[in-house]
Amino acid sequence: MTMLISRCELGAPAGLKVVIKDSIDIAGMPTRLGSRACDDARPAEQHAEVVEHLLAAGHRIVGKAVMHELAFGVTGINHHAGTPINARYPELIPGGSSSGSAAAVASGLADYALGTDTGGSVRVPAACCGVFGFKPTFGRVSRAGVWPGSSSLDCVGPFAADLATLQLAEQAIDPSFKPVTETALARFALVINTCAQPAVAAALNRYLESLALPHTRIELPLLDEAFAAGLAVINAETAQSGAELLASGKLGADVAARLSKAGETSAEEVRAAEQVRSAFSAEVDRLLESCEVLVMPALPNSPMALQDALAGQTDLQMTALARPFNLSGHPALVIPFEVDGRPVGIQLVGRKHADEVVFAAAQQLLRAADAARNNKDNN
Repeated sequence: MTMLISRCELGAPAGLKVVIKDSIDIAGMPTRLGSRACDDARPAEQHAEVVEHLLAAGHRIVGKAVMHELAFGVTGINHHAGTPINARYPELIPGGSSSGSAAAVASGLADYALGTDTGGSVRVPAACCGVFGFKPTFGRVSRAGVWPGSSSLDCVGPFAADLATLQLAEQAIDPSFKPVTETALARFALVINTCAQPAVAAALNRYLESLALPHTRIELPLLDEAFAAGLAVINAETAQSGAELLASGKLGADVAARLSKAGETSAEEVRAAEQVRSAFSAEVDRLLESCEVLVMPALPNSPMALQDALAGQTDLQMTALARPFNLSGHPALVIPFEVDGRPVGIQLVGRKHADEVVFAAAQQLLRAADAARNNKDNN
């Protein structure tokens, strides 16, 4: 079990160390998507645009990361390329699909890592591994040189062990990102109608109360429908992108079965999902008129045991609170958070193209947490 499928040294020797998910092109290296079907892939002819950007920022690539095959899974299990160990919670799955990227950061192998997020594939492993992760506004960060070539959901996003490094990573891959100077406290709105387990929801509520951060409590009525619609869209789009690889007969049994089933998604299901996309996106936009960020758990429950996932179990409900915001396109940031010693993460969701505000709100939350901790220690 490993985090990297290959090592390399590319970029400024003193730059931040970066690991790249193996669905993102690096010139001179094959992009194998964690799949035996791509073992004979030819080296990429040019860098993905995000790779060009981070090298221009003076950062250093040290390797390509293992991933869930074809980025089509939530556990991070990969019997062909290897399953990364979750360094901070080794008995639990690393999460998928950007498993190696999250694990590399959690283990200290990289200062930051790039992954891709089509249905939670940055935020879910970030929560599982106890690190920070960010999905930008859809379309804000270039996907040129990233598999799949076409997607209405997928975003390139970074992982880091701390918020400051995460922001440096985001600035590197998004040259338009300009950190905002905080002039007022962000308004937080806790989403209370999630499918999170009662213990998880209660823990997050107590945490916010302990920070004395002013916040309101709101509902997202279409949250569950958006999750189901997001599944329909990703199934239809991935079935189309992966059809040739499926036909090769070389995919792992789990991904092959899921991809075959995904190919049965009807045009009517996709049309219905697009209607939900429009309605849910408008719903989120409306709620964000009265606050800067929505707050909710990143995972509805703690991750499953690694041994159960290796035995073939999976749990698509892991993405129930992440996937809806791929459908709507809103930026979302995950902060490490434990409940009873197990990781679930906190997710902050912001207005479209207000990615910088989401980072500022996260910084406010962390400062409030530090102040509460210091106050407790001094009493």
